[in-house]
Amino acid sequence: MSKVTVISGSPSASSRLNGVLQAVQTHLNAASLDIATIDVRNLPPEDLIYTNFESPAIVTANQSVAEADAVIVATPIYKASYTGVIKTFLDLIPQKGLEGKVIFPVAIGGTIAHLLALEYALKPVLAALGARTQLTGVFALDSQVKRNEDGSFELAEELEQRLAAAAREFIREIELRLASRNAAL
Repeated sequence: MSKVTVISGSPSASSRLNGVLQAVQTHLNAASLDIATIDVRNLPPEDLIYTNFESPAIVTANQSVAEADAVIVATPIYKASYTGVIKTFLDLIPQKGLEGKVIFPVAIGGTIAHLLALEYALKPVLAALGARTQLTGVFALDSQVKRNEDGSFELAEELEQRLAAAAREFIREIELRLASRNAAL
C-alpha cells in the first residue's frame, strides 16, 4: 500500500483549505492509500521558529514525510506567497527530503491574482528539497469553498471537478511509481 503524507500549512483550524483537503482525501481514500496528515499549526511553535531538528514532534513529522511515496503540500496564499507556517516546517525537512516522491501542491487564496504563487513561490522551494515530480497542482479561490455553520464545507462544482481530476492524476503517478519500483525488484 502506498503512503501519502499531507502537509497542511494553514495557521487556522477552520481554514477553507481544510475543505479542499477533505475533498482530495475522499478521492485518495477510495484508492486505498495510507494517508498521514501533518497540520503544521499543531507542531510546537518554538521548534519551528528555532529550527529544532531534534524535537520529537519534528522528528516524527519528518519521518512521516520520509516514509511517504507521495506528498501533498497545501497552503493558503497570503500576500502572493505560501504561509510562514508552512515555510518554517519546509525549512526543517532534510535537504533532499522530497526526492523520489510525487508532489501534489494545493493552494487557496482570495483572488485569482494569487494563482501564480504555486509556480513562482511554492514549487521552487519544493524543488530545492529534491521534488522532481511535481504535479500541476490546484489553486482554489476562497469564494469556491463555503464553510457551513456545522464546520463542514461545500465546494463549487468546478473546483470539485478540478480536484477530482488532479486526484486521479496523483493516484496514477503514485501507481506508476509503485509499479516501476516493483519491476526493479
